[in-house]
Amino acid sequence: MSGHNRWTKIKRKKEAMGASKGALFTKLIREVTVAARTGGGDPDHNARLRSAVLAAREANMPNDTITRAVKKGTGELEGVAYEEMTYEGYGPAGVALVVEVLTDNKNRTAGDVRAIFAKAGGAMGAHGSVAFQFDRKGIVPVKKGPSEDQVVDLALDAGAEDVVADDEGGFEVRTEPAALMQVHKALEGKLPVGAPKMVFLPKSTVQLSGDAAEKVLRLIENLEENDDVQHVYANFEMDEGTIAQLESRA
Repeated sequence: MSGHNRWTKIKRKKEAMGASKGALFTKLIREVTVAARTGGGDPDHNARLRSAVLAAREANMPNDTITRAVKKGTGELEGVAYEEMTYEGYGPAGVALVVEVLTDNKNRTAGDVRAIFAKAGGAMGAHGSVAFQFDRKGIVPVKKGPSEDQVVDLALDAGAEDVVADDEGGFEVRTEPAALMQVHKALEGKLPVGAPKMVFLPKSTVQLSGDAAEKVLRLIENLEENDDVQHVYANFEMDEGTIAQLESRA
């Protein structure tokens, strides 16, 4: 079981009780804007924009907000120019982390991210010092409902690499990056799929429990609370006792 996936589930429970929709919308709007800037404003011919728009709709973002974000990306409306950066580092217990950001001030963001790592007892590393421990993959989430056999048959026919059960009764259909949109389009209408996304999947994981797990999760939470941070990926798993403790507090 992926500790980070499980933490994402716990975090969603916390978000449901807090006023975090504004922060989520900010991150989604940035992704839509940058996707439109780099690949054009037509989701049918821009895979990244298609993913970003679907994720925004999943979060119940109003259509006019999405449209404005696209137009800012294509230059039809004035907007902020964001830079894409990827930071790498190590947290407590040697956990490797990859942090994806979209920022309008890379010096500020680099300083903020470095400070968050340092406060947690970790450290940022040079480019390439951590990323080799991860594979870049596409994921199509499949919601609870269909059987594993159904999902596997349809996913493999669509060109997927693998199907993995998640923690909520659904599945992750995993693909090579170039095949993500092809697979998502093939599964739409046949399975209850969510927004496709590009992720970093760890090649191996570090088992965490007790105090080390708490420290790593606090580090991830602090990184994700930074407005410029879009995604955080880590290579850890947690024992069931630690997961139970965290869920009881969420």
